[in-house]
Amino acid sequence: MPDGGTVLRRAFFRNQIRRGQLVQLQPLQVEFVQDLPDIPVLPKTLLLLDLMVQEPCVDLRQMSQLLLADLGATLQILRLAGREYGNTDDRPNRIEYCISDLGLEACVQAVAAQTVARDCRQHAILEFWAHSREIAEHARLVAEEVPRINPEEAYLAGLLHAIGLLPALLGWKDSGAANDALVGLRLATRWALPHYVTEFFREIHFTGYPVWWSGIVRKAHERANRSSSHCPFEEALRPFLLRDGYMQPEPAMVQ
Repeated sequence: MPDGGTVLRRAFFRNQIRRGQLVQLQPLQVEFVQDLPDIPVLPKTLLLLDLMVQEPCVDLRQMSQLLLADLGATLQILRLAGREYGNTDDRPNRIEYCISDLGLEACVQAVAAQTVARDCRQHAILEFWAHSREIAEHARLVAEEVPRINPEEAYLAGLLHAIGLLPALLGWKDSGAANDALVGLRLATRWALPHYVTEFFREIHFTGYPVWWSGIVRKAHERANRSSSHCPFEEALRPFLLRDGYMQPEPAMVQ
């Protein structure tokens, strides 16, 4: 809009509420199924999100960028979309589409459900979040050099590439699987994450899959700094993907 507002479904949105209240945008009844605990979100993300919703107009792109910089916030929004749409073709796969379709209030509630606590796991969580974002940024840059790969989808694949470690990191019950990639595949399927995220874990866990998304994430790890947090690509999956004889990306895809 000329005056800086954001158009959502052709409706100009303005916030007329007082500080401390939540914005309501296209209310949608969403059933919060207690399938697994909420993913914690960084306190900085919650603070900036709170400031954004107090503005007269909400910049949807700016809000999406804020949420995509936080692994927990991104997962909370995608899980919310998964509960509402499942794996249907009309499922929104971009964060801005999720906010537009699900409603701002429901999305803010999902993101604010839990923050990173100051306990013995805080440092490990912060390191894991930072590593995930770094890989996501590099994955997007790699995808910009690759035909037929959407850089925004590559960013999400990079951001979510190690979610199989979340149960152990966050102290959830034993997933029953020792393979991190299998845990990631189970979570991606259970949460109905975008199809390319599920395909990423299938490429890793099953033989016979061409290396597409995992090839992008592998290249992102090669470009990124080595993380101090445990990452299956650096300690387990990377040798598997790089070993001689395994299906390598097409030369035109990942240089």
